[in-house]
Amino acid sequence: MNLPILTAAGGAEWEARLIAEVDAVEAGIQIVRRCVDIIDLLAVAAAGQAVGVLVDARFRRFDADAVDRLSAAGVAVVGVIAASGTDHGPTDLDRLSAVGVAHFVPADANAQVVAGVLQSAVADFSGEHRPDRGFADPAFASGSLVRPANDVGDGVSDQGPAADRQGSVVAVWGPTGAPGRTTIAVTLADELSRLSHQVLLIDSDVYGGVIASVLGLLDESPGFAAACRHAQSRRLDEARLAALAWQISPTLRTLTGIPRADRWPELRTTAIEGVLAVARTMADFTVVDVGFALETDEELSFDTLAPRRNGATLTVLDNADLILAVGSADPIGIQRLVRGIGELREVESAAPVWITLNRVRRGAVPGDPADELDAALDRFVGQRAAALLPYDRAGLDRALSVGKTIGEAVPGSPFRRAAIELASAIAGVPPPERSRRRR
Repeated sequence: MNLPILTAAGGAEWEARLIAEVDAVEAGIQIVRRCVDIIDLLAVAAAGQAVGVLVDARFRRFDADAVDRLSAAGVAVVGVIAASGTDHGPTDLDRLSAVGVAHFVPADANAQVVAGVLQSAVADFSGEHRPDRGFADPAFASGSLVRPANDVGDGVSDQGPAADRQGSVVAVWGPTGAPGRTTIAVTLADELSRLSHQVLLIDSDVYGGVIASVLGLLDESPGFAAACRHAQSRRLDEARLAALAWQISPTLRTLTGIPRADRWPELRTTAIEGVLAVARTMADFTVVDVGFALETDEELSFDTLAPRRNGATLTVLDNADLILAVGSADPIGIQRLVRGIGELREVESAAPVWITLNRVRRGAVPGDPADELDAALDRFVGQRAAALLPYDRAGLDRALSVGKTIGEAVPGSPFRRAAIELASAIAGVPPPERSRRRR
């Protein structure tokens, strides 16, 4: 049986010659479609019409995202590079290798050679092991982050050389209603960096990211979107990621978010995974501020090739080692959080979820706030809060007005003291002792 194959040549001469040869000999392949552009290629692949594709090295808009989509559709990719003996071969090879192509043929190869490479690529692709992600009980467990530098466990091991670093990703999520996700993400990243950890803070909120404004940075800087573009073409490395990030302190960098909400299509899911992979090698902790929405209904109303607005949030949650679920400590905020936790569990991320209540104060709930809030959470979600952050409006307003973290603007803030304890728990170290003021 002949293997059904697609071609994506963009008008290259080898395509017509190869089709004529395949029709004239029994090569074991059948070219079922000549795709004119990347949209045509991905649509035909998604329809299940082929098991392999020949892609010219100069095919327009063929990038890492296209390779991932073809792989998801069960289509093996073989790149066609310049003919043997030309000066363009190595360049074509590098270009295709950079986006994830592993099998190649020269443009002047005959039909039997091409068929042999395609059959090998299809066989290798079919035999690839694709492990499923496991699911973990999201109940709060005290102790350090579940994924330290060198092992998965309860304690934090020595970090070792930077080249061997495998950092952890902490996603800061919360339901609608502005419970304080960004404030907590910025403060947590700052406090982790003060514990002598290299930290990268990322703004991935596709609805209203404001980390740049909170830190007083230039809002139009490229940041996360630029990192995603480099990751899309497999050109992102530690040096380039560091160059795109703002240096807030010697141990803290940040990638600012998209300056306008309508630019969300720039944050492709496969690119985000690439950015997080590089971030793990650069930082001990990567703290990501994500959007509130978790719906996937958009898949029903869009073409299968279209980007998903909530894909950025879902991708970060799926790749996180810890999820902080942030809620506002008042009756409305708790109600939203309880509903949001239910939606979060449906996402089925493998990461544990630590509930963090923000704006804790007397008067918003009857009785003792800590006891009442823990009782409500235990009743409705079967979980207690990992952290209770007191409402220090004056201190937070002061930090926002000067464009600094609260650790810089108001070091003695009660909100900051609670954030230090949370950061210490995540890092798996005891909180630093408070220094006594001299009278």
